[in-house]
Amino acid sequence: MTESDAPTQTIRSTGTANKGHAAAVGASRVGHLQYSPRRRWFALLALALGGFGIGVTEFVSMGLLPNIAQDLLPTLYASNSADANATAGHLISAYALGVVVGAPTIAAAAARWPRKRLLTVLVACFVIGNLATAVLPSFGWVLAARFVSGLPHGAYFGIASLVAATLMGPGKRARGVAFVLSGLTIANVIGVPIGTYLGQNFGWRSAFWLVTVIFAATLVAIIATVPLQAGNPESTIRNELRAFSRPQIWLTLAMASIGFGGMFAVYSYIAPVVTDVTGLGSEVVPLVLVTFGVGMTLGNFIGGWAADKSVSRALLIFMPGIGLACLAFGLTASSAPGLFISIFFIGAFTSAASPTIQARLMDVAHDSQSIAAALNHSALNLGNSLGAFVGGVVIAAGFGYIAPAWVGIGLSIIGVSILLISLGIDRRAGRRG
Repeated sequence: MTESDAPTQTIRSTGTANKGHAAAVGASRVGHLQYSPRRRWFALLALALGGFGIGVTEFVSMGLLPNIAQDLLPTLYASNSADANATAGHLISAYALGVVVGAPTIAAAAARWPRKRLLTVLVACFVIGNLATAVLPSFGWVLAARFVSGLPHGAYFGIASLVAATLMGPGKRARGVAFVLSGLTIANVIGVPIGTYLGQNFGWRSAFWLVTVIFAATLVAIIATVPLQAGNPESTIRNELRAFSRPQIWLTLAMASIGFGGMFAVYSYIAPVVTDVTGLGSEVVPLVLVTFGVGMTLGNFIGGWAADKSVSRALLIFMPGIGLACLAFGLTASSAPGLFISIFFIGAFTSAASPTIQARLMDVAHDSQSIAAALNHSALNLGNSLGAFVGGVVIAAGFGYIAPAWVGIGLSIIGVSILLISLGIDRRAGRRG
C-alpha cells in the first residue's frame, strides 16, 4: 500500500460523509496496524530523535552566548561584554521567530501531504539550516540561518505528535505527544551539555556540526521506521486557518507564549548568571544545563500523564509553577544550591505544561488538528523570542543578569490570568449548554 492509496481505501471502508475525518482516522489505523509493537516503538524513537536534535539546536546557543558573542561581535565584546551577550541573544529570538512563522504556515499548507513524506522534508530542512549556521562567517548571516533553521520546528513537532498519538493508540494522546517531546527534554540532559562542552573547547560552531549529524541520522531513521500515514485529503489552507477564528485558540496561544516567556527570559542568559552572579566557572555551565534538562524530562512525562487525566487541572498547577520557580531563581541564584534547585524546577514546570498546552490547543481547534498541533510550538517560541528579547533589554539597561527572573515572574502572572479567563469562558459555555 502506498501513502496515496491509504486514504482512498479508508474512505470506501467507512462509508461516512465526513471524508476528511475518515481519511485521517483510517490512515491512522493503517499506521497503527501495519507494524508489530516493536516496530512501532522504533518509529516512536525515530520521532523522538528528531525532537532530540531540535532540543540541541534550540537550547545549545544559550549556553554558548559568550563564545558566540566573542567570535561574531569581537569589537563590541571587547568594549562591553554584557551588550555583546545581549546582542548575541538575538540569535535565540531569530530561531524562535522562524518557528512562529513556519509552524502555522507549513502545517496549513501541507496538511494534505502524506505525513511521512512531510517529516522527511522537514528534517532535510533542519540539516540544511544547521549546516548553514555552522559555516556562515558573519553575525548577520548566522542570524538569517537561525531564522531559517527555526522554520520547520513547529510543523515537525506538530506532525510527529499526530503520528505518535496514532501509534500510542486511544486514550494516550498526550502521552504520545510527551514521547515525541521527550527527545527535546532528553536533549537538555545529554545533547545540550555535550554541545556546550564542544562549543567551549573546540569553537561554538562545533556544536552545530553535532546538530547537523543528529538530523542526518534522524532522516535515515524516519525513512526506515515511520509507518505510512496519509494526511487529510480534504484539508485546505482555508479550513486549517479557520482555527484562528476561534477566540479560545488565541487565548491559549497568548497564555502559552506569555507564560513561557518567563522561562526563556531566565534560561537564555543562564551562562553569564553562572559565571557572573553565582561566581562559578564556565565549566559548571554544562552541569546547570543537565540539571535543567533532568527537570524538563521529569516534567514532560508528568505533564503527559496529568493532561490525559484533566487538561484544565494540569494547567492550573503547571502554569503558576513557572512563575514560582522564577521567583525562587531570582531570590537564590546567587548561591550554587539555589541556582541548581531553582533551574531544575523552572525546567520541570515548563516542560510539564508543554504537552498540556498541546492537548488544550487540539481540544479547542476542533477539525483543524494539523495546525493546532503545530501552533503549540509557535506559542512556545514566541515566548522564547519574547523572553530572550525582554531579558536582553533589562540586562543592557544595566539591571544585571538576575533581572530577567523578575521579568519572568511578571510574564507568568499575565499568562495565568489569561488561563483563568479561558477556563472561565469554558465554564460559562458549559452552563449555557
